[in-house]
Amino acid sequence: MADIGTFKSVDVRAIWPNEASDFTPWLAEHMDLLGEALGLDLEVERMEASVGPFSLDILARDPGSDRKVVVENQLEATDHDHLGKLLTYAAYFKAHVIVWLAREFRPEHRAVFDWLNDRTDEQSAFFAVKVEAWKIDCSAAAPRFVPVASPNEWEHRPPQPDELSERRQRYRQFFQGLIDELREAHQFTNARVGQPQNWYHFRTGFPGVAYSASFIRSGRASIELYIDSGDKDANENLFDQLLERDKEISESLGEEIEWERLDNRRASRLGVRRPGQIEDNDENLGEIRGWMIEVLLKFRESFPPHLDELLG
Repeated sequence: MADIGTFKSVDVRAIWPNEASDFTPWLAEHMDLLGEALGLDLEVERMEASVGPFSLDILARDPGSDRKVVVENQLEATDHDHLGKLLTYAAYFKAHVIVWLAREFRPEHRAVFDWLNDRTDEQSAFFAVKVEAWKIDCSAAAPRFVPVASPNEWEHRPPQPDELSERRQRYRQFFQGLIDELREAHQFTNARVGQPQNWYHFRTGFPGVAYSASFIRSGRASIELYIDSGDKDANENLFDQLLERDKEISESLGEEIEWERLDNRRASRLGVRRPGQIEDNDENLGEIRGWMIEVLLKFRESFPPHLDELLG
């Protein structure tokens, strides 16, 4: 008979004695674990983001919807002081996703997040997340993030016909199917909720660079590497270095790349396109979705070695 270990809880303070110097830096390097628990892709923009005399632990972004995300850590039981600061940070950064991590949530604080989720629009999301650590016998401890408050029907919130145009509803439906297959079959994303927009960005693991799936104005569907670090010169420098490798990248993708430096804009992009519009019939949209998934997987295989060499 196989040996079966005992699952044991570990005090989070034994792993991260100091919240600011131990837990926050660790979390910034492991945001994919938090994102998996929340159903979001998360990219760190900066730690200890100043707001007057105070500092937000982590300012992040959801690349899929380009929403700001504020993350406040508290490896103790929740209190009014942290709640007030968190809402202040959210207002200052105009965040739509608010995440409070704590060892224990008092009922009144969990009720506040439930109340906010019930009364704000669908672009806003309030997550109360319990931080736990577990191990089996003498194994290394493993972190666990347990949402105890989150938006209603967060995983598959249905379109609201009276709020969205037919075109936006079609975008949401299309991208819901796309992210579901990418998440479930290919572990490509943590995202769970399609947005009513003509594009969706996915994390590459490199700050300022995203994979993008979109419908563009020329009546085409597009898969792109979208470069926007916030610095135009840095974006163009990376674009130019990748362009020098055009032949090598095109051969590895098996696709012809369209290069757009976008000199009059901050961002740059390069992509692969095919005919397709959101107004196409369901059969054509199914083909487009399959093509997008195929090309995104090629991008994930081909670009990281180049990005690691150029940005690492």
